[in-house]
Amino acid sequence: MTELSASDVVVHLGGREVLRGVSCRLGTGWTAVVGPNGAGKSTLLRVLAGLLKPTAGEVRLQARPLHDWPARQRAQRLAWLAQQGEAGSELTVRETVQLGRIPHLGLFGMPGPADERAVDAALAATECEAWQQRRLPELSGGERQRVLLARVLATEAPLLLLDEPTTHLDAPHQVALARLFRRLGSERGVVSVLHDLPLALHADRVLVLDDGRVRAEGRYDDPALHAALEWAFGGAIRIETRGGARPVVLPRLDD
Repeated sequence: MTELSASDVVVHLGGREVLRGVSCRLGTGWTAVVGPNGAGKSTLLRVLAGLLKPTAGEVRLQARPLHDWPARQRAQRLAWLAQQGEAGSELTVRETVQLGRIPHLGLFGMPGPADERAVDAALAATECEAWQQRRLPELSGGERQRVLLARVLATEAPLLLLDEPTTHLDAPHQVALARLFRRLGSERGVVSVLHDLPLALHADRVLVLDDGRVRAEGRYDDPALHAALEWAFGGAIRIETRGGARPVVLPRLDD
C-alpha cells in the first residue's frame, strides 16, 4: 500500500497561518476533505502534492520525505487535479488525457499499447469516449472537468489528490464520480476536497478541517464525526442517521 502522511504541518501564506499543526495519514480508500470556506482544505492538498512547502512539519511518501523524491518518481505515485484546470489548450480530449502518461514516458517518449490502454480506461471511466476528438475550448465546463480528471486517472498513480473534482458537474455526473471514487478506493488512495457534504458522506473516511486544524477524522457513520461537522459549520446543518442508510445532511433553519 502506498501511504502519504503529514506530521504537524504548518503553513503561512500572506502573513496568515493557514494550516496549524495538521497531521493525517492517507492510504487506500476514498477520503473526503471538508470544512467551511477558508479552512485550509486546498492548501493542505497542495502541501500533500508537493506543490507547496510547509513552513514547519513534514510530508512523507512511503515513509520518505516527499521532497526527497525525484519529480518523475513522485509524479508516478501522486497525481494532482487542481481546483481550476486550464481551459485554453487547443489539444483534443484524447491528446489531453495522454498527457497523464508523461510521468511514465517522459516528455518525448512514444506511447505504447499499455499507455493507450490506460488512456482508453480513463476516457471510459469519465464517460469522455464519445467526444475524444473534440478540442478543449469546444467543451462545456463540466465536460472539461471530466477530461482533466481522466488525465489524472491515466497516470495510474496509486494516490490521487483531487481539489473540488465535482466542479461544474451536474447531479448525475457528480453521482457517477462518487461511485467511481468508491470503486477506485478499493485499490488506490483517493483524496478529494469537496464542498458537497451529502456527497462527502459517501466516502470511506471524512477529514474535517476548520481554521487550519483537523477537527475530526473518521468513518462516514461516526457520531463524533457528525458532531464535529455540525460544529465546524456553525450549527447551520444537522446530520441525521436513518437505519442502515448513509447519513443525511439537513439545513438547520430554526433560530
